[in-house]
Amino acid sequence: MTQSDIRALAQRHLFPHFTRGQVWRDAELPVITRGEGCYLYDDRGRRFLDGLAGLFCVNIGHGRADIPAAAVKQMETLAYWTNWSATHPASAEAAAMIAELAPADLDVVFFVNSGSEAAESAIKFARQYHRSQGEPQRTKIIARDMAYHGTTLGALAVTGIQKYREPFGPLMPGVRHVPHTLGAAVPDGGSAAELPCVEAIVAAIEDEGPETIAALFAEPVQNSRGALVPPEGYWQQLREICDRYGILLVADEVICAYGRLGEWFGSAKYGVVPDLITFAKGSTSGYAPLGGVLLRRELAAGLMESPLAGAFTHGATWGGHPVSTAVAAANLTALRDEDVLGNVRGLEPHFQDGLDRLRDAHGCVAEWRGTGFFYAIEFTGDRLSGRPLTEAQSAELVREVMPKAMSDVGLITRPDDRGATMLMLSPPLVADRAVLDDLLHKVDAVLSAVDDHLQA
Repeated sequence: MTQSDIRALAQRHLFPHFTRGQVWRDAELPVITRGEGCYLYDDRGRRFLDGLAGLFCVNIGHGRADIPAAAVKQMETLAYWTNWSATHPASAEAAAMIAELAPADLDVVFFVNSGSEAAESAIKFARQYHRSQGEPQRTKIIARDMAYHGTTLGALAVTGIQKYREPFGPLMPGVRHVPHTLGAAVPDGGSAAELPCVEAIVAAIEDEGPETIAALFAEPVQNSRGALVPPEGYWQQLREICDRYGILLVADEVICAYGRLGEWFGSAKYGVVPDLITFAKGSTSGYAPLGGVLLRRELAAGLMESPLAGAFTHGATWGGHPVSTAVAAANLTALRDEDVLGNVRGLEPHFQDGLDRLRDAHGCVAEWRGTGFFYAIEFTGDRLSGRPLTEAQSAELVREVMPKAMSDVGLITRPDDRGATMLMLSPPLVADRAVLDDLLHKVDAVLSAVDDHLQA
């Protein structure tokens, strides 16, 4: 079967994810056939730098031999078993590895298959936990504007992106969205408690009734709206607020965990122990589907030992699948033994210096934000004059100008229009200085194309 046949089959039979029909019907629809390290190859043999690590997930890089070998070995031994009233070695070993890497007493793991399922599970755990403790009225969730937490209906209700929510309403009631941290900075001599985005959380809790709130969801670095790094002391305030009102603090680390920020978990980077951590992507580096929720031991025991519960009445056929958890163990072993997190920390200044140079060289760049190997470049009409992008210009950049420029230079990453016009950068964590320089060079060409388009 030729690659053109593959393209035709996909266009006829595959229903795409988050893709406009015009793009899917294009005669030049990309067909990616293999990956190696930080690069991908299409059906014509063209090489592309993977500037988004697949979808923020291929932390260990493409084309490894050790991780597929672990999957094959597991398939040959035990291809499938559940974690319902029994267990198997792969899930137990992967859970123990993850617990050892997690902060403090977050050492109980509930496996599912994706980040959305992890968020869904965290919502359900928070509700059932409070019920098991004699507080069934605690069902509401606090989350942040523009934050993405998943596509299942519960996770979508917690998601704060209206264009994703609108086609599927009405959604689960009882979710209150509060401001994110864009532009928030603690003044000299001040405290994060005085930030308007923090005061808004307290106000929302008081308005809803503290006794009705089950959980507060937040990403250590918020992806949607462009790699929002929290101001100093912000996460300590989230912890203090949740403790004050008896609310569970949920860190959504589907992107931030397993090295993306240079730490095993983003929560640790900001010095806070949440009550639950949701994870997925980097746990297997995309070599197999896996997600999960890390729970503080006392919370897990509180639900399991309660006479009002006795069991978490939630599960999935594939949760903790032997092959996926064997892949997770192999992936985490490689990340640890090859000091991939040290690579991120060591090269972070070089990455950021390059982003500074790109900003200074291109009037279309308003600013860049991010940390570790996770960044957003935000665009404007002209930085020096303060001229913003028009709505039409934004659509042209995201749908036409940047995709063409990326294709021309051999770069795959994400032009983003969620709240602003941006370009997301999230390469595999194994990228060395030469790969980062190649990435920055390609992004420079994309920014030049944006400049030329706006000046024209």
